[in-house]
Amino acid sequence: MSDVRSGSVIGIGGFGVIHGFPVHLITAVRDRGLADLVVVCNSLGVQPGHPVTLVEHGQARKLVAAFSARAGGVVSSAQTISPVPLEIELVPQGILVERLRSAGAGLGPFYSPVGQDTILAEGKECREFGGQRYVLEEPLRLDYALIYAHTADRAGNLAFRGANQNFGPSFAKAARVVIAEVDDVVDAGELAPDEIGLPGIFVDRVVQSPTPRTPLWREPRAEDERRDYLGRPGLAPRELGARIAALLPDHSYVNLGVGLPTLVSDHLLDRDIVLHAENGLLGYGARLTAADADDNIYNAASEPVALRKGAAAFDTVEAFEMARGGRLDAVVLGAYQVGGDGSFANWTTPQMGGGAIGGAMDLVVQPGKLIIAMRHAERSGRPKIVRACQYPVTGTGCVDLIVTDLAVIERDERGLVLRECAAGFTPDDVQRLTEPPLVIELWADQGATSQAGYGAWQQAFRLGRPARRAAPCLAR
Repeated sequence: MSDVRSGSVIGIGGFGVIHGFPVHLITAVRDRGLADLVVVCNSLGVQPGHPVTLVEHGQARKLVAAFSARAGGVVSSAQTISPVPLEIELVPQGILVERLRSAGAGLGPFYSPVGQDTILAEGKECREFGGQRYVLEEPLRLDYALIYAHTADRAGNLAFRGANQNFGPSFAKAARVVIAEVDDVVDAGELAPDEIGLPGIFVDRVVQSPTPRTPLWREPRAEDERRDYLGRPGLAPRELGARIAALLPDHSYVNLGVGLPTLVSDHLLDRDIVLHAENGLLGYGARLTAADADDNIYNAASEPVALRKGAAAFDTVEAFEMARGGRLDAVVLGAYQVGGDGSFANWTTPQMGGGAIGGAMDLVVQPGKLIIAMRHAERSGRPKIVRACQYPVTGTGCVDLIVTDLAVIERDERGLVLRECAAGFTPDDVQRLTEPPLVIELWADQGATSQAGYGAWQQAFRLGRPARRAAPCLAR
């Protein structure tokens, strides 16, 4: 690290709040007392040795990231914790890796449909091609990339495990100098050619970690905490997750966002639904306890998960190719607000003091069906389904279904249609806690039970496209 200078642009690999960060390399930057750095990362992490360290010590003048803050107090706003003025450039997760990839491939600016209807497009050139609006994005070049891999050989080739490949290759290819922190170093030839996730031509230096990596897992969210509405309890988060699971169509590919959507994976059992995570997993299953966890296998919320047979791991570039390329049949995201026009806001509030864009703006480019999972109202009783979003939007006119702890609401050409009420609540109750007017047309009134699952989804929700996989692949 001796030639790293103050004022450098340093890219730091790692995903979410705990996984795949090169903690010893980051600590070395801190200990050298460097200043005026431009720090490029997906997220800040939560502990010493994560990018948050450089911000807390006032060593960064600018942060380029998909997360500068998170709701729920995982880490405070970057601007709040920095003792020096800090410029923030928020970038959607999938566009972050595309800007890095463009730099690494020797290409120039490119047009993207991501965020074209949001405040992130302000000040950028926008053009229309084929009736679609696109935003011009610039390559993101780095002086140094600090990344983590499991194993290196003495030719500089790197092998990753599970989802820990994520941003590593993208950061490496965009950098002038690449320094990799690894758990093990082996002789050339001990890694099979097809094990190599990043060829040595992209790697300049390798440092073996002086201490074993200690897995750090997030505590699982409370699944049984019910929120009271009008003096009665709504569904527990666990029940909300089960309800969404029952609505998902079989033989489909589905992305689950962070927060309430993560609970859906616990209720799919052996159904033929393949879960996709933007950190680089396809085919994961239920969440696990820390005792059963593999530090390399986690969902987009940094929670340990099981892998199903036929699962695949890859980098974040490929994960977003699947999403933006229209390969997903459904996306389930959380939200702070949903508007009556189908717009939604889920990346910042005035209280956060920053943003948590993540991959949502990429995921809504071609989401198949977009399902919002959220509480029906704030603890104060303020509706979260509003006439128009007051918070900066993530996407405009793209929500298909809202599933809350009080109701299932579909959006069609008539507006918002109430399809189902939670036990103990009436349509009038739901309307009292919802700003836009609701069309009342319950699935139960159409001869479907409230647990009809895919049948009700397919018939009443008008899926509008065939399932991508008509049967399990092996049966074909």
